[in-house]
Amino acid sequence: MKIDAREEIFPLNHPFRISRGSRTEAQVVIVTMTDGDHVGRGECVPIKRYKQSVASVLAEIEPIQQIGDLDRHKLQQLLEPGAARNALDCALWDLEAKRSAKRAWDLANISYSHRPAGDLDASHSEPATTNPLDADQVETSFTVSLDTPARMADAAAAARDLPILKLKLCGDDRDVARVEAVRAVAPKARLLIDANESWSPPHYRKTVPALKQLGVELIEQPFPAHTDEILEALDHPVPVCADESCHTTADLPRLKNRFDAINIKLDKTGGLTEALALHQHGRENNFKILIGCMVCTSLSVAPARVLASDADWVDLDGPLLLGRDRDHGLHYQGGRIGMPSRELWG
Repeated sequence: MKIDAREEIFPLNHPFRISRGSRTEAQVVIVTMTDGDHVGRGECVPIKRYKQSVASVLAEIEPIQQIGDLDRHKLQQLLEPGAARNALDCALWDLEAKRSAKRAWDLANISYSHRPAGDLDASHSEPATTNPLDADQVETSFTVSLDTPARMADAAAAARDLPILKLKLCGDDRDVARVEAVRAVAPKARLLIDANESWSPPHYRKTVPALKQLGVELIEQPFPAHTDEILEALDHPVPVCADESCHTTADLPRLKNRFDAINIKLDKTGGLTEALALHQHGRENNFKILIGCMVCTSLSVAPARVLASDADWVDLDGPLLLGRDRDHGLHYQGGRIGMPSRELWG
């Protein structure tokens, strides 16, 4: 098997800001695998929060390129969870789908409501759907990045027809004003908020009742991951979701009395293989499920999309933040996202 890995850069539509900083481009690593007859692809996003860079991810992948009989199960033992393993794991899923002439969600025993876009009708040998949104559909949130209340309201107004907005907050004294400004211009939208580890316990106590009144239905990662035990002593009038605190199934026992939901991101789990296990065990432990992504292209989102049909919230808007996406990208319309085509992945 031949494995190639390289960096690719995709400019964003607008600067993307969270509590930890901002960016103007998506830096991704794409892995391509070929056995001579079939090609599989995967993408990952190095995460600075976890001391990852493009260089470090490529360095992790380099020794794996010398392994001739690599498979998904062996990969779990060779690399720790993270971005590098994610790109390799998803490329292996794609390659397995191509070899078997099956879709990845069939290989994963994931059910879906309708035939995915681009599949063939066996009796007519023509596409069973012409519109990707005729396939199994889910609603995805759209992220409004951190800014002043007025500017976040402007961004929300431009997206007011979308069903779910996710607002980035930062723990300062304007957080409630930001949500109030967005609610004023998008009165019908479902609202999620993401603090990216920026809050203190006093800020939580002061802010959460107001967010409840404003109709916020989920608070993502209010506290730094290493201090999240405080959640055991706080009321949860709005469900609280673990993001930076939750990477793999090994984290679940520690989270049970702290969080109501978990955010499954393939760049944290190290690919779809562990994400499937985390999803199953999360449900068994009564966690609600958010399926998320980094700022990325449709190639990163496609494997996560496999899990999205059985999630309580979906936050797979990475490609919508780009100035341009990959060819054969996922189809978004009205806040809904279709299934990936064969040409894209899986």
